Amino acid sequence: MKTPNDKLVHWLARSTMSRGELARRVKSKAVQWKQPHISPDTTRVRCWLQGEMPRAPLPDILAAVFSEHFGFRVTTYDLGLGESAAPDAALVYNSSYVTTVEVVADLGRADVDRRKILSAAPFAAFAGVGPSRDWLVNTLDQEPEPGPQVRLEDVSAVKNMFATFQRMDIFQGGGSGRLVLAEYMTQHVYPLLRRTHGAEVRRALCEAAAEQTYLLGWMAYDNGENGTAQRHLIQALRLAEESKDAALGAHVLAGMADQATLLGDPAEGRRLAQAGRHGLSRVDSPACLADLWCLEARALALLGEKSAAAHAVAQSEKAYERVRLDEEPAWAAFIDPAYLHGEHANTFRDLDDPSAAEEHARRSITHAKMQKRARRGAMSQAALAVSHLQRRDLDSAYAAGIRTLSLTKRVKSSRAVEAVQDLQRRMRPFGAHRLVADFNERARELATAA
Repeated sequence: MKTPNDKLVHWLARSTMSRGELARRVKSKAVQWKQPHISPDTTRVRCWLQGEMPRAPLPDILAAVFSEHFGFRVTTYDLGLGESAAPDAALVYNSSYVTTVEVVADLGRADVDRRKILSAAPFAAFAGVGPSRDWLVNTLDQEPEPGPQVRLEDVSAVKNMFATFQRMDIFQGGGSGRLVLAEYMTQHVYPLLRRTHGAEVRRALCEAAAEQTYLLGWMAYDNGENGTAQRHLIQALRLAEESKDAALGAHVLAGMADQATLLGDPAEGRRLAQAGRHGLSRVDSPACLADLWCLEARALALLGEKSAAAHAVAQSEKAYERVRLDEEPAWAAFIDPAYLHGEHANTFRDLDDPSAAEEHARRSITHAKMQKRARRGAMSQAALAVSHLQRRDLDSAYAAGIRTLSLTKRVKSSRAVEAVQDLQRRMRPFGAHRLVADFNERARELATAA
């Protein structure tokens, strides 16, 4: 016996349409969609209400009928007719602003509801190629717009919340507050994008929404949800273009570059970082430029291009010398010595230069300790441990590894856990040494607790 579709019953009652009226509208919409063979009657509508699942494309046609009737987006998921196409649609850099708004809203709702289709969504290799190209072309075609940015109370509120969530990510890890941010975006931010407003207001809203959507993607990435992260980042890039903030778009590309490199595609990571740098050709954003050079260095190191990687590190440090914190946007707050030296340590680690890796790791650790940033401290302690292993100094590596474990326990970050796992792999050549055995036992305790 079928279970009644309470969601569809609810929406039909809310619409005040009769079953016959719904059947007529579905038939009319099917003709528009060039599906003239679809011709339901009241009996068929009753079957749907009783739990019968209509075949494709009927769920999408029903969603379109209800959306048109109410004047806002109603999805197949809302109607109890299965998952929407949000995960796949979110990989597309759509030229339509209206479509983009609907995609990020659907993606946000899927995230909040923890729907299986999103959690199982894979990371799509090369999905960043089209979006980064389209963003770069459209950004370079934009003319700078004079005048101060419009400041509305709702935009200011969104920006203030961004600072709160970013601090949560920096100090507690991406897995700590991501679902709270997803709920906030779905309930308060994405609805603002649907309202009628002028061009200047829309740009301000899109800038705020792009910042938050990027952060949502970054937190998912830090929590090991790479498919979800990728989709949020692509949509953040599209919103950044709508805001005409080239530096923000370049910042999103930096996040995409970092993800691509760490997921085993440094060539794509390098290309994305380079696209971001080219996008900054008409604006001055020293912090973002330092980050992009830093991430390009990470990719070059994994590609085995030693001189190019060292040059990129030098360019990153040169760009950071021009940073004035009070002139940088809120989203650049994490781009500081703790972060940059930590990433440079990983670059020199991958270049098999333990001396340089140790130097940068210690600088990062010092800054992270002063700021009480456990995640960054954990990752830099791991880089320090590897530099000791590269010198065959197991005692020092073990000590740094224990500090890595201690800091990792204080945050919810899959990247920090992965740093611990990387240390375990690198300790294997030391065989059954008692320090290796003890470290592995402590790491297992961490995995069990997680």
